[in-house]
This record gives sequence, C-alpha cells and structure tokens, in this order.
Amino acid sequence: MTELSAADSTRPNIVFIFSDDHAVNAISAYGGPLADVAPTPNIDQIAKEGALFQNSFCANSICGPSRACILTGKHSHKNGFMRNDGKGFNSSQWTFAKSIQASGYQTAVIGKWHLKTDPVGFDYWEILPGQGHYYNPVFLQMDGSQKKFEGYATDLTTDKSIDWLQQRDKDKPFLLMCQHKAPHRTFAPALRHLGTLDDVEIPEPATLFDNYANRSATLAKNEMEIDRHMTWAYDLKLRDDERGDLKLPSFRNYGTPEYNRMTSEQRAKWDAHFAPKNAAFVRDYRAGKINDRQLVQWKYRRYAQNYLETVKAVDESVGRMLKYLEDNNLAKNTIVIYSSDQGFYLGEHGWFDKRWMFEESFKMPFVIRWPGKIKPGSRPEALIQNIDYAPTFMECAGLPIPNEVQGHSLMPVFRDNSAKVRDSLYYAYYEVGEHAVPQHFGVRTKDHKLFYLPATDEWQMFDLSKDPGEMVNVYHNPEYSAMRTRLTLEYERLRREFEAPNY
Repeated sequence: MTELSAADSTRPNIVFIFSDDHAVNAISAYGGPLADVAPTPNIDQIAKEGALFQNSFCANSICGPSRACILTGKHSHKNGFMRNDGKGFNSSQWTFAKSIQASGYQTAVIGKWHLKTDPVGFDYWEILPGQGHYYNPVFLQMDGSQKKFEGYATDLTTDKSIDWLQQRDKDKPFLLMCQHKAPHRTFAPALRHLGTLDDVEIPEPATLFDNYANRSATLAKNEMEIDRHMTWAYDLKLRDDERGDLKLPSFRNYGTPEYNRMTSEQRAKWDAHFAPKNAAFVRDYRAGKINDRQLVQWKYRRYAQNYLETVKAVDESVGRMLKYLEDNNLAKNTIVIYSSDQGFYLGEHGWFDKRWMFEESFKMPFVIRWPGKIKPGSRPEALIQNIDYAPTFMECAGLPIPNEVQGHSLMPVFRDNSAKVRDSLYYAYYEVGEHAVPQHFGVRTKDHKLFYLPATDEWQMFDLSKDPGEMVNVYHNPEYSAMRTRLTLEYERLRREFEAPNY
C-alpha cells in the first residue's frame, strides 16, 4: 500500500501555508526594493518550482473577513463576516473544508484562525485565541481547554503541523492549513533573528513622506502613519522604563504584552538586542541630534527591521514543511500554497497596517506548487482574488463547486499560464473606526482602479499604468472621462452580480 489508498491515489494532498499581513514587497520572489535586503528563499522555492501569481488580491483587506472569504469563496456581505469587530463566523454555512472532509480527506487547521467561532470541517484543530501571542502562546484545544506552550508562535505552529502530518491516517488524502500569526503587529521576531538585519541598509519607500495631496482628505486623517501613530513600546520596542522622563511625541500606549510573557532567559536575549540601541536613541534625542524628519526615518527603520526579521521564521517554516514533504515521499502528489490574508504597508504612503484598496494592502501573495500540473517558473498575470481559493481546492479534489460560490477555480490558469479568470475585481471594506480608515468599495481592472467613499461621497480613480504609486486621483480629469464612465458601469455591474448591500 502506498501513502494513499488506491481509491484516493490520484487525489492530491493540499498544504495551505498562510501568514498574516505579509506584504508582497517582503517576498523576494516578487522582486521589489526589499528582495535583496530580506530574501525569502523557501517561499521563493515554491514559486520557482510552481507558479507566482502577479495579480493576486483580497476581497476585504482585514484579517477575519479575508479568512472567511477563503473558506466560503464568497464576498464578505454573503458569508456574513464583514468586520473583525462583528459577530463570529457562521459555521453552519458551506465551506470548502466541510466538503473536502466529507469526500474522504483528513483535514486539519493549526495556528491563527481569528473567526471567533470554533473551526468546523476539520478532523483536527489547534488554534490561537483571537490574535494570539508571539512568545509562549496559548493554543485552544478541541475539548475547549487552553494550553500554554513555551516557545515562539511560528515555530510552534510549524511543530504542531508536522506532528499532525506524522500522526494522520496515511490511507487518506489530506488538507492541512498551517496558519501563522506572523508577521502581524507587533512585529516581534523570533529571538534567534534579532539583529540579523542590523548591518543591512533598508531602503525607504519613495512615498514615506507622502503629504496626501491630490487625493481624498480622509487619507490625512487615518491613524496608521509611522510618523504620528506608531506607539513607542508596543510597536517600536522602546519601553517606558527605558525612556525615563524623556518626553516623546506619542499617540497611545498599549504596553508591552509580548515582553511581559517572556521568561527571564527570553527577556535577557531581547534586552541584549534592544537595550543598547534604545539607550543610544534616548541619548541622541535628548542631545537634540534627531530632527523631525530623522525621527520618522528612525521609526521606519526600527519598524521595517522588526517586520522583516519576523518574516524570517515564517520562511524557515515553509522550508521545514517542504523538507518534510520531500523526506516522506509526499511532495509529488501534494499541492503546496503560500499566501497571506492581505498585504501590508511597509512605509508606503507613510503608513503601516492595511485596509485600503491601495495596492500595497489590496495585493496578497499567492504562490503554488503542484508537480506535473503547474509548469515550474510560471508567472501568470490573471486577476485572481481570495474568493477563488475555495472553488480551486474543490476542483483540485475532484468535487463540484456549489452555485453559491462567487469565486472562480484557478485550474484553467494552472493548465494555461496565459488564461484569464476575470476582467475586473470587486472590493469592499466595511470596518468602521479602526485606524480611522473609512468604508469604501471599488473595482480594479488590469490598469485602472475606481473606488467610492460613502461617508464623504467621494470617488477616487487611478491610472495604474502611469501612476503605480496611486498619488493622483484622476476622477475629475476630463482626459479620463471615457474611462471613468467604463469603470463606473463595471463597478455597478459587479455590485449587481454579487448582490452587494446598500451603503
């Protein structure tokens, strides 16, 4: 008997490795200004041996809603999980995990879930409560209990995923969703990676000092600027006791929840890295050696280094998973996907966080390897979205796709690198208040984007071919009147097709 029984020998296993807030600019296979600064060789290996989707997007750039879109293949208003602060995920509805489990797959989800209700459709699950913690995290168990484990969340999630693979029923195909907390805020690296980028120059994005001219006035009111809204202890790792009586421009104080969880040995390693750097900063700031612009640059450098060092453990996790599959003769019949719930701002527009339909948070990584089915080194340009994952998994498993699913299977693109999935994407952001980002709804085509802000009754439109940084709203530019009409009609068509609710 081989790894899979004869009846299931042609059904591929699926390993879905998922992270939180991983920007495509922080994955070296995607290129970009950070590719040489902080390479991700293991994620890159998936792309090299399979496909990297160049135009992969989310339907709602926020953690929980994106996960609900993936499970259901439906937009947020249809699956009911529209906001992080809303009610829990309705687990009575159809999900691809339920169907795949019912068809004979053994299924597991391990790591960050973030949907408030317990997972359904999985033979095994072990998940972080809410956002979870980086250091010495608690995992929720299937019996309702909570267990705390010493170590680092990314490593522990990987350990638990590999343990499940070892103990699973070897006669069944499997679906494993290995879902990391990292590199989500508070951007806390594994202790072994602290300082690995100390001597590396991290380039500043061209729009780090964006003044938000030529676009909606709401941009300047967002609370996600590196300059004004990053907190000293929580985000920038400069604790109150290290600042002493030094007065610094501040926003809020969320404390040091991760530092507080550490053992004395872990704190010693943390302090060995951060304490001398923080002391030098305090000394220079007291001496008047840091002006306003330099302060923003210092914050950006601290933020970017912590974020990129946090990614290192995620990439190592991918390498461990790939090695396990190879060592256990599973690689040939296993689909491996790396993705993240949305993108993230790494200083572009002066921001951190996500939410907006601007490219950096709208785009999400999607790389996939399927030996014998996907041509190695493929770089499809098709417009895809996270609502496409569920129907894709269904077709890969040889299962029918329910009519209620709004996404499209990507199998045609796997067969033909040049295949098209759709002409346009629909986007909707429903959260209210968080980071002061307003609700907005829009459409994106290959080269243009249009979105509407109901609270201020404003339209924003961008020519992505001429203005990839989205710095100038051309909605009122007469040269774009014909394109504005086409995009508006397409936006309205998509809203009708998806039965979008009123504003």
